[in-house]
Amino acid sequence: MSNSVIASPLHPLRIGKHIARYPIVQGAMAVRVSGANLAGAVANAGGVGVIATLGIGLDSPYFDRRKRQSFFTANKLALIDELAKARYISPDGIIGVNILVATKDYSVLAQTAAAEGANLIITAAGLPLSLPTYIADYPDVALMPTVANVDDAKYLCQTWQSRYHRLPDALIVENCQMIGGHFSQCEQANTPGFSVATVISQLREYLTTHIGVMIPLIVSGGICDRHDIEKMMQIGANGVQIGTRFITTQECDADIRYKVRHLQANITDIVTVPSPVGKPSRALSNLFTEKVTANASTLERRCIANCLEVCLCRDKGKTYCLLQALSQAARGDIENGLIFSGTNIGKTEQIISVAELMAEFTR
Repeated sequence: MSNSVIASPLHPLRIGKHIARYPIVQGAMAVRVSGANLAGAVANAGGVGVIATLGIGLDSPYFDRRKRQSFFTANKLALIDELAKARYISPDGIIGVNILVATKDYSVLAQTAAAEGANLIITAAGLPLSLPTYIADYPDVALMPTVANVDDAKYLCQTWQSRYHRLPDALIVENCQMIGGHFSQCEQANTPGFSVATVISQLREYLTTHIGVMIPLIVSGGICDRHDIEKMMQIGANGVQIGTRFITTQECDADIRYKVRHLQANITDIVTVPSPVGKPSRALSNLFTEKVTANASTLERRCIANCLEVCLCRDKGKTYCLLQALSQAARGDIENGLIFSGTNIGKTEQIISVAELMAEFTR
């Protein structure tokens, strides 16, 4: 560890009415990479365990591929199952659910998560301007939107204050230069001298000076070890969200081949590829990313669920099905599927338990 970053005991993290022993939020990775097994184990170890909902019903017994309309019903029923399983694994831990605003069943999944005992709801892929409406009957459920920049955070807070007389219980701040999967091309990302520290500082100043509140700020993207956690704390973050490191754990819900591919990867394997949602995404290079980059004629272009509000896959077969690509990789087809990954990779030597990884982060 660098001498400039001195480890100190990690403080608990309060999100609404819930307190995690450690300020570590597990990242949400789809499809079925972050399921009940991973979320329950992280919650048991004192962090915030998170279930990813994108495509959660795809490989469930509830989905009939011959009937596309059954997909959304399958998602709801599969989420109920996963929440029950995660709670069985961790009766007293903090369990969250990640929901993409850009999905067509966003509101249904938010209502389902709240009704089925999720402690908090994390949102991404859009600003959740109407989210408080969906959980109005569940005041104990904490809300944690993801924002890419200060302007997004301001607009969200102002909208919630005006409409619902409330604020987010915490905000996840993306480091768009390092985060895995989709990332926002916010103005700051290409500005010389940009740093997530600047975003945290500006956002903290806005929240304390103009609104008069201390909302926890959670940094996401590129956090790999205790050294990275300490750096985020020193720039003013209250906690961190970690995704990629949890893939190489025994409890991660993905296929073992998916885990091994991450285990063997290094920074030279990271590529940026276009996505059907219209944003760039970071992934590990393989045959699939080569086809996407080349717009190869052999690329599978069939939409299997019509799950997103905006998706280029439905536009005359111009691109691939995101759901199918992510699911194929998580099931173990590491050459023909899309393997999302953050940039801070290549620092893991073996697959370990979540308890061991959390011990590395917190000791």
